[in-house]
Amino acid sequence: MAIKRGVSSFGVHRNRGGGGSRFPVFTLVLILVLAPMVFFVGRGIYSADSIDQNDSSISNNKQDVDWRTKLALQHIKSLLSKEVIDVIKANTDDLGPLSLDSFRKQNFSASWKFSGQENVIDISSSSSEQIVATNKQETPKGKQDSSLVDDHSQYMETPTMLARRKLRDKRRETRAAGLMKQDEDVSIKLENAAIERSKSVDSAVLGKYSIWRKEADNENIDTTVRLIRDQIIMARVYVSIATMKNKTNMAHELQIRIKESQRALGDATTDIDLNQSAPEKIKAMGQLLSKARDQLYDCKLVTGKLRAMLQSADEQVRSLKKQSTFLSQLAAKTIPNGIHCLSMRLTIEYYLLSPEKRKFPRSENLENPSLYHYALFSDNVLAASVVVNSTIMNAKEPEKHVFHLVSDKLNFGAMNMWFLLNPPGKATIHVENVDEFKWLNSSYCPVLKQLESAAMKEFYFKADHHTTLSAGSSNLKYRNPKYLSMLNHLRFYLPQVYPKLNKILFLDDDIVVQKDLTGLWKVDLHGKVNGAVETCGESFHRFDKYLNFSNPHIARNFDPNACGWAYGMNVFDLKQWKKRDITGIYHRWQSMNEDRVLWKLGTLPPGLMTFYGLTHPLDKSWHVLGLGYNPSIDKIDIENAAVVHYNGNMKPWLELAMTRYRSYWVKYIKFDHPYIRGCKISE
Repeated sequence: MAIKRGVSSFGVHRNRGGGGSRFPVFTLVLILVLAPMVFFVGRGIYSADSIDQNDSSISNNKQDVDWRTKLALQHIKSLLSKEVIDVIKANTDDLGPLSLDSFRKQNFSASWKFSGQENVIDISSSSSEQIVATNKQETPKGKQDSSLVDDHSQYMETPTMLARRKLRDKRRETRAAGLMKQDEDVSIKLENAAIERSKSVDSAVLGKYSIWRKEADNENIDTTVRLIRDQIIMARVYVSIATMKNKTNMAHELQIRIKESQRALGDATTDIDLNQSAPEKIKAMGQLLSKARDQLYDCKLVTGKLRAMLQSADEQVRSLKKQSTFLSQLAAKTIPNGIHCLSMRLTIEYYLLSPEKRKFPRSENLENPSLYHYALFSDNVLAASVVVNSTIMNAKEPEKHVFHLVSDKLNFGAMNMWFLLNPPGKATIHVENVDEFKWLNSSYCPVLKQLESAAMKEFYFKADHHTTLSAGSSNLKYRNPKYLSMLNHLRFYLPQVYPKLNKILFLDDDIVVQKDLTGLWKVDLHGKVNGAVETCGESFHRFDKYLNFSNPHIARNFDPNACGWAYGMNVFDLKQWKKRDITGIYHRWQSMNEDRVLWKLGTLPPGLMTFYGLTHPLDKSWHVLGLGYNPSIDKIDIENAAVVHYNGNMKPWLELAMTRYRSYWVKYIKFDHPYIRGCKISE
């Protein structure tokens, strides 16, 4: 055979005859390289019976083979003779067709490498019979595919295309997983943020509710409670209809069931608070309502009754809101029994002292301008003690601090006695009575003059004195006693009260000092009179909120968008005060407001007008406001503040104070003091 001669002539031992081979060496190399391709051709990859068929036969079978077989066919036909192809095909006919699955399982690469595999074929030393045997050994038994021709008619993905598709699928899965993870992280962050915000909501504040509160973990915690209430409402509707239709027995039975349901409901707001008899009452009421519906139900009548009940309930809600407003304002203006008791006991003790024992030490510091001076005007002994104690406890040099307290005649003795019993360490303190300021009279002070007028007395003491709580609630805030007290207006007379001082720090009695305040004396006011923290944010707390800009005097002299500022902690340059005649400016505006056409109430509006253009803004960390009305102040802002201010109705000494803020105030009270314990003032 030609193939045998060609193989032996290519071996290590050349033909001794030297006659050479029938085939050139280059042809034999091509045989070795392309033999595997022909090997698969012979095993049935091609559907043609023989490669040496004419061109028309090959053309007819092109549609059954893919592009790879077409390319191989062209190369083999052009390189090999018919004799060689016949030999190879004869040796592989008995192996049967090789299926596509079997072909893939053999893991043959596109380069058709044989060297380095487990079954290496040594062509130089093997005969054609050994090659056939090796081929038979490599062929998997029992996995022949008789439908190879059909498989070839379908599109086959190349390995590169398959790898790319898998890579794209993997990237899509990775990207989808990343997006899902990102969504989960965002959801968790939002939930955590909502939980943190809910912690700042005080349960004592009406209308403040969060789904993150513990009692709201179960969305159906009041299902039974609402069912009982609905039954009671429908029972009342049927009672009215039964009475209208003279069904007295039914009406009487419904009224009995209503009372039983009300007793079972009690004050419960959640299902766990219900009485154990509630399920039985619900069942009995349900049976009676079913009976009443059969006898009394009329769509038009039921709708009318429900509408009337809704209107009545709406009116009750409005009335209760007015009463609530009235009572909250009233509670904010009253003094608790404990503080009243403390003031009375201290007053008695003070007037039992001899005049020699009523004096405070270090009186020489009162007019020393090189020290740190504070002005505090208050009629609340406990509140004043917190201001002084918190300031001294946080001061770096307490001996340089001087407190000027002014109270009214009723609380003057109590204020003196408290600080005589509890001196503020090395600091200096002095208490005065505002009623002893003889220069503060109606001929000099417009407020006192206005209070003596008949119109003002009518407004504050007689006008709109309604007999019901709801009727008088709207005008109660305008008749607040503090707006009539000269302690509140004394802040406009600081140079007259302290003529020897150059700078003073004014403090309200509802503040708590948390840091050393001596840095405020070093603040450069740039020629301004007042140093204060501004309170405007966007459209809030600007001049148009406090002043009547429909009045030409206001509209002509002030900007409605000018930023407001806060009383409570203010640095006043008394030299500039005298130079610019601040008290005279205040008198002019106060005299023009006798009929309350410029502003309604308080000392902040006249303060904004008096110090307009003369206020230097301080850093907000010096003074944080809102602890008396705002339940959502950031805890970090409170803890970083030098002064916190309980402005608003919910003062820390009242029962309606917000519990989450009260701790900043009570830690400066000596609850073990005998007077505190005796008046039952507790945390």
